[in-house]
Amino acid sequence: MKKGFLLFLLLSAACFSFAQKKPLIVFVTGDHEYSGEQTLPLIAAELEKNYGFQTKVLKAYPNQNAEKDIPGLESLKDADLAIFYLRWRQLPPEQLALIEDYLKSAKPLMGFRTTTHAFNFPKDHPSARWNAFGEFALNAPPGWGGKAGHTHYGHESTTDVTIIEAAKKHPILKGVSPSFHASSWLYRVLPDYPTKGSEWLLMGKSVNPDKAAIDNPVAWVGTNSYGAKIFTTTLGHPEDFKVEAFQRLLINAIHWELGKKVPKKWKGKIAIDVPYRGIVK
Repeated sequence: MKKGFLLFLLLSAACFSFAQKKPLIVFVTGDHEYSGEQTLPLIAAELEKNYGFQTKVLKAYPNQNAEKDIPGLESLKDADLAIFYLRWRQLPPEQLALIEDYLKSAKPLMGFRTTTHAFNFPKDHPSARWNAFGEFALNAPPGWGGKAGHTHYGHESTTDVTIIEAAKKHPILKGVSPSFHASSWLYRVLPDYPTKGSEWLLMGKSVNPDKAAIDNPVAWVGTNSYGAKIFTTTLGHPEDFKVEAFQRLLINAIHWELGKKVPKKWKGKIAIDVPYRGIVK
């Protein structure tokens, strides 16, 4: 009887421990321009402090301009959600393999802004297929320019963002202001992207564009080519992270990606004040 009761207690403790395991979110950064390696750790800290997640932030080494090394990608093996903020990396095969293993696991992922063109290998390079990461991982254009004509409307422009009427009841948009202003210059992804089957959440209108501009979606969800749940946004200027609507969008999206209920109560605006760096070599 005593042994049986002890076994019951041990099993109960094990089950409780399993149930209490905090999901692990791994952030992968290295973007040259937008200080993702500074803004995303602040989001990570908020997730740990107020929302019950554990996080790990990986950074390009030795700095954001280093295109060929992001130490610690092994942690993707244990990740429940991977969040990428990359720009024109040329990672070695062994690091790409760790990202590919994560993609093949069909676990959820999120991508910010320049992650539409996360990699930039020469056309004849053995890893050149990774240049289309935006398309096969995030339902976005396959790299910058090219046949998709992926471009933006100039560094002097900004973007007015509105919730798309058909998507207003999506859980990710709970508590998000129906309209807000973003410092990001609008990315053009239309007419062929986001890929078919994606659900558009937010629409952007360019303010002070440097060329004739059309409205473009700036956030969408869907299922990628690996069968994984994805959330993609072409926003991500560091000043965007100051905006409460954008912060709440991200917290909501992370819960949704992990199959958790979007928090009924917003924990409050996050103190983020990271300057725009620009591309500094």
